[in-house]
Amino acid sequence: MSDKSYSSILTRPSSLFIGIDLGTSRCRAIAIDVSGNIVAQSKFTYPSQIKHQQQTPHDWWQATRSVIQDITSLVHHQHIQAIAIDGTSGTVLLCDDDGQPLSPALMYDDKRAQPQANYLQQYAPKDSVVLSATSGLAKVLWLLEHHRPQDHFHIVHQADWITGQLSKNFATSDFNNVLKTGFDPLNKIWPLWLKDLLSEHKINLSCLPEVVSPGTVISNINSQVASELGLPIDVEIIAGTTDSTAAFMASGLNKVGQAVTSLGSTLVLKVISNFPINDPAHGVYSQPYGEYWLVGGASNSGGAVLNYYFNDAQMLAMTKQLKPDISTNLNYYPLIEPGERFPINDPELAPRSSPKVNDDVLFFQGLLEGIADIEHTGYKLLEDLGAPYPTSIQTAGGGATNIAWQKIREHKLGIPVTIATHTAAAYGSAMLAAKNYLNKRDNK
Repeated sequence: MSDKSYSSILTRPSSLFIGIDLGTSRCRAIAIDVSGNIVAQSKFTYPSQIKHQQQTPHDWWQATRSVIQDITSLVHHQHIQAIAIDGTSGTVLLCDDDGQPLSPALMYDDKRAQPQANYLQQYAPKDSVVLSATSGLAKVLWLLEHHRPQDHFHIVHQADWITGQLSKNFATSDFNNVLKTGFDPLNKIWPLWLKDLLSEHKINLSCLPEVVSPGTVISNINSQVASELGLPIDVEIIAGTTDSTAAFMASGLNKVGQAVTSLGSTLVLKVISNFPINDPAHGVYSQPYGEYWLVGGASNSGGAVLNYYFNDAQMLAMTKQLKPDISTNLNYYPLIEPGERFPINDPELAPRSSPKVNDDVLFFQGLLEGIADIEHTGYKLLEDLGAPYPTSIQTAGGGATNIAWQKIREHKLGIPVTIATHTAAAYGSAMLAAKNYLNKRDNK
């Protein structure tokens, strides 16, 4: 982007807000002004040799530093008011007071903690979201069995750790990131059963983070970090959220029955409900969303499967040849490897991508139809469990721009499907970063 496109911003004393999304394959930052206009953005793609299962916290920090420095080169850095981070849900590690990792980071879809999830059935309620191998708490127990620190430590999620790098506070998290680690969002407490579990294993309760609402000011940026990144020393570091919740926030939806499907590396469904619904047997959970709840689940199917077979250029060329009104009837269940979270919660579920037709375009359409079938099954499951069936769906994520896929999905879902005006999780986090400032302004 040229300097010319930012001339009005550089000379206008207006606060700017940065949202940073720590995605599966890349880190993205978006800066917005007080009106919600995007004024700058940047992305950092992880090197191909870094598979998402092998990411380290230092990879995240390198990416975060890169996108922040890009943003500060594009806008007047003195106008930056606040920063908020979103990260993948259920990604956890252990660290010390200074943020030094004391364990590997286990990513959101890591399934090695199945024995720990089974063990948790002795403690957690039957409808708890922790009763899954991919839950944050199951992974924490695995980490404690294999990497238990000798001294005091913190349980931190991906967004917490990067927020901590900016603020030097590694003891705070938000309502959304702690959900899969056992926090009770209805009563806004760490439940007694979890405290009992930790006490029985002689784990100090101080390892649990203080939990605040997304959008809460944690502190100003650490002065040394501000100097290194070229930021003002009074930039506010804001409590963030999970990536899929940030993507929903970016849509601006706020009515019961409105839904967002995120077509990123994975397929994430969320619909606004008057009350929470949790059904770990099907991978369904709820997160606070203002006065409402976001009810949904995340499938292991999605864009990562498409990228496994085709590159972006191939998919763009084939999309023009798709026939969305004529079904392939291939009945695929697209997965890269065995294991599914939602709408079928089965760590052994096998991918179904056969018969493998020789026509790449037909095979590509079959994969798109398979993911659309999973989406429809997911929303019907949520309806069966008591959530409203969507009145409309906005689409976020990289797959949102595929109009042929949109037509396939509309046919299967039976309701209008549109592209969200803002589809990026980083935009939702930028809105969180602006929340406190705008509330103060509006209440004056």
